[in-house]
Amino acid sequence: MQRRAVPAVLAAALLLTAGCSSDSSDGADPSGTDRGASPTSTAQSSPAGSPTEQAPPAKGSVKVLRTVATGLNSPWGLAPLPGGDLLVSSRDEATITRIDDKTGKKTELGEVPGVSPSGEGGLLGIALSPHYASDHLIYAYFTSASDNRIVRMLYDEKKPSGEQLGAPDTVFRGIPKGVIHNGGRIAFGPDKMLYAGTGESGDTGLSQDRKSLGGKILRMTPDGEPAPGNPFPDSPVYSLGHRNVQGLAWDDKQRLFASEFGQDTWDELNAIKPGDNYGWPEAEGKGGGSGFHDPVAQWRTDEASPSGIAYAEGSVWMAGLRGERLWRIPLKGTEAAADPQSFLEGEYGRLRTVAPAGGDRLWLVTSNTDGRGDAKGDDDRILELEVR
Repeated sequence: MQRRAVPAVLAAALLLTAGCSSDSSDGADPSGTDRGASPTSTAQSSPAGSPTEQAPPAKGSVKVLRTVATGLNSPWGLAPLPGGDLLVSSRDEATITRIDDKTGKKTELGEVPGVSPSGEGGLLGIALSPHYASDHLIYAYFTSASDNRIVRMLYDEKKPSGEQLGAPDTVFRGIPKGVIHNGGRIAFGPDKMLYAGTGESGDTGLSQDRKSLGGKILRMTPDGEPAPGNPFPDSPVYSLGHRNVQGLAWDDKQRLFASEFGQDTWDELNAIKPGDNYGWPEAEGKGGGSGFHDPVAQWRTDEASPSGIAYAEGSVWMAGLRGERLWRIPLKGTEAAADPQSFLEGEYGRLRTVAPAGGDRLWLVTSNTDGRGDAKGDDDRILELEVR
């Protein structure tokens, strides 16, 4: 399932330092189900935080400050670099590109070898090493010919464009792959451990199987080993009972939240508690019964189909694919403090990734060239937002 780092990669790092089918998996909706209900929020069993914890205003605002870059093809993952520039992954082209955050100029780092794009699979989430300033390593989650896996690569920006990525070192492998439900979001948490959201690849039974890596949130060391303190001995599984997790974010109290695609009824935002079971396929949305963790908020799938999430200004911000809108979920602890509020509905098409840009700013990535959207002659872009 896993293998240790290739010593040559780490040595190079030191040298450089010295110098959706019938469901709504990704936003499709061929079922014809009536989904006109409004989003709802619900309290759930994880701690809600201190009684003195302040909630943000019930109503917020979003202002589009500028378009940072255009001309992107099937963008998926986003990783802000120290100093302001952005790295973006292309799901179908299997490339990572650097975006100058001031001019929008694009510089291709290179193509990631071993990626096998198909359906919802390909080069998905990316993240910087927690020690990026010294090791210059980029982590990537991708679909190969046999599985979904996580690799890390040395980034040497002094080399020519297209040749700046070192050979991938596989740190984790064996995540189930499919045409649908590949998960794909990775992020380093406040604890400097690597978290990954996976999907059940269309095999719903995997979500409840603790021995399977599908339909889970995984927590591991940067070398791909089960992280200390995980809820199940010698296992990278952090939570289970998920369908397809594509959004991970922490609030200012270091509490983890995750977005999840529903099937025919409810998409979810969940507060993640180690070892908890989030219900799929036995439960979808709230009210799943004892033993299952209810979501913080839920949406009809035509209003969301959520991918990336970010935390800013006391709220979780959630990008909607089929819903073609950005959702704001104000929080008090791990409960929704008010009803979710939507912005930018239909203005930029499908929305894939949202990431913090510092303070009241967010980066937002569209997803109209992924085969599900209607690009209408336009390409995908990165926007800078001001949010309240």
